Amino acid sequence: MITVENESIVKKKREAAFHAADMVEDGMVIGLGTGSTVSCVIHRLREFVEHGLHFTAVPTSFQTEILARRNGIRLVTLDEVEELDLAIDGADQVDRNGCMLKGRGGAHTREKCVASVAKRLVIVVTEEKLRESLNGSVPVEVIPFAYGSVRNVVQMMGGNAVLRESGGKDGPVISDNGNFILDCDLGVIDDPYRLEVSLDTIPGVAGNGIFSRYSKKTTLVVGKEKKIEVISF
Repeated sequence: MITVENESIVKKKREAAFHAADMVEDGMVIGLGTGSTVSCVIHRLREFVEHGLHFTAVPTSFQTEILARRNGIRLVTLDEVEELDLAIDGADQVDRNGCMLKGRGGAHTREKCVASVAKRLVIVVTEEKLRESLNGSVPVEVIPFAYGSVRNVVQMMGGNAVLRESGGKDGPVISDNGNFILDCDLGVIDDPYRLEVSLDTIPGVAGNGIFSRYSKKTTLVVGKEKKIEVISF
């Protein structure tokens, strides 16, 4: 579903994204997530490229790859690097312990791969994304062959799983990995790590949108009405 952000949120997002982009230093290898927040980061990075900053990026989606190339950013694939100096991404929700819910853009599986090899994970959000506990729908990427059986298991776990459908064509959303996405409502997520592991162990699941394992290396850049707040966990 497409949502329209008000001017205040757009401003806070842009300022926080620019702050995160300013953390990129000459010679770095970085990861770039997917979505409107990272689009702001890329446009800021274009200015640095034009002024001679040299860095290389690993994109997490075709969307990010196309936008980065258009803005003059040098790209490599994940298998060409052993680790990343930092990765910059957004999040749909972040709880008090630094656990995150991601995947409205459908790139969470690749984003998790990138996060796992980054020395530092920089997450850009506005203050509206902060939660005491995660409580949103969890995107679960599944191979098409198994989406029905995965949906049944989620329902047996007490959740409701809905196949994400495309707004631009008939049929389901297809991820950059060629998979389907189930949006799974499991209520308030009191134990993100346990639920993340439980979902990942269902046969046919490629990845889910709970990020519970990266808090210690996460720097949260929060766009607020009158300032930017930087939080480490």
